[in-house]
Amino acid sequence: MTYHFDEIIDRRGTNSLKYDFAKERGMPDDLLPLWVADMDFQAPQEVLNALVRCAQHGIFGYTETKQDYFNALHDWFLRGFDFNLQPQWLVKTPGVMFAVAAAINSFTQPGDGVLIQQPVYYPFFGCIEDCGRQVVNNALVYENSKYHINFDDFERKLIAHSVKLFILCSPHNPVGRVWTADELRHLGEICLRHNCLVLSDEIHCDFVYPGHKHHIFGSWDDKLLNNTILCTAPSKTFNLAGLQVSNIFIANPQLRKRFKQGIDCTGYSQLNTMGLAAAQSAYEHGADWLAQLRVYLQGNLIFVRDFLQQHLPQIKLVEPQGTYLVWLDCSALGRTQPQLDDLIVNKAKLWLDSGTMFGPEGAGFARINIACPRAVLAQALKQLKEAIHDQNRSMGAAAPIQPR
Repeated sequence: MTYHFDEIIDRRGTNSLKYDFAKERGMPDDLLPLWVADMDFQAPQEVLNALVRCAQHGIFGYTETKQDYFNALHDWFLRGFDFNLQPQWLVKTPGVMFAVAAAINSFTQPGDGVLIQQPVYYPFFGCIEDCGRQVVNNALVYENSKYHINFDDFERKLIAHSVKLFILCSPHNPVGRVWTADELRHLGEICLRHNCLVLSDEIHCDFVYPGHKHHIFGSWDDKLLNNTILCTAPSKTFNLAGLQVSNIFIANPQLRKRFKQGIDCTGYSQLNTMGLAAAQSAYEHGADWLAQLRVYLQGNLIFVRDFLQQHLPQIKLVEPQGTYLVWLDCSALGRTQPQLDDLIVNKAKLWLDSGTMFGPEGAGFARINIACPRAVLAQALKQLKEAIHDQNRSMGAAAPIQPR
């Protein structure tokens, strides 16, 4: 089956967080939204068929999964990542952030430090603080338009703050890094050395661009795997976030027992009936849809790269190795962060994610979601170009500062 990702589907009036809640989130109503990480594409047809069958059955009682659900997950991760899941490892949660909160509460105490690597997915630090823990930041290093890890600082921070939990974002959101096997191995060895548990958020693992390879954290070493909580979900891959299904894998039985106890404390048990049906169908039948989507997203990335080089060379694309989220270095525009946000929102009429949402290291950046029809992406970039050119003219085209 051929999928047509160029089709524009009107999402307004559907209670879409992305399209229908600008006013409630302090934004003007007339913005073109390319912010939150869901896609403007319909899920695979087989998933839609599964949901229709579920709806037509008409009974939505408590639902659990059997062996065929696990088999779908097992085959997906074996084919895609050469990772041999075991059924006893599986713990289902309604979302990865639910799992993050459960892990924080299960494996740390109030006041403890939890380490993250900013600029990073902002709900991480909000969740850490809401759970009464302290954010410990091993900031990523930005050099020559690329990001890398400061391993010496990472180890110093683990020791100085007696960190017992490290939240890894892999692939990294928003900077788009797909960590190499050597980088992951180094992180894992440091964590083992200092008795620090790794929670690896791999929700974007199915989106990796040619020339790069995603490595499931700990998959090459049982010692590391037994020190890891592996968080996955079909939500980003198949655009199913609203159906609230995540699959968490914990090889270590003692860690798994404590994690399940943390979930039990919330009063949560069975997952969404239709979400489970959609997830199984997606992993069983969604490979061709995803293959076509990856090609389309790569075309969108090429379009963004070419547009910026031709029309907005002062905005630097931080070349993503994975995810459908693109990190834009706007520092050469010479605006403060409030000025940059004003330019994007009030002049370009775009809703992007402001860089500082991801930590102070994001100042001068913006995140754009390219998982949309190319015509929508083209319109967004056109609006951004016109806003910058108009503002430059009105400001007398002040000389921009040099990019970092």
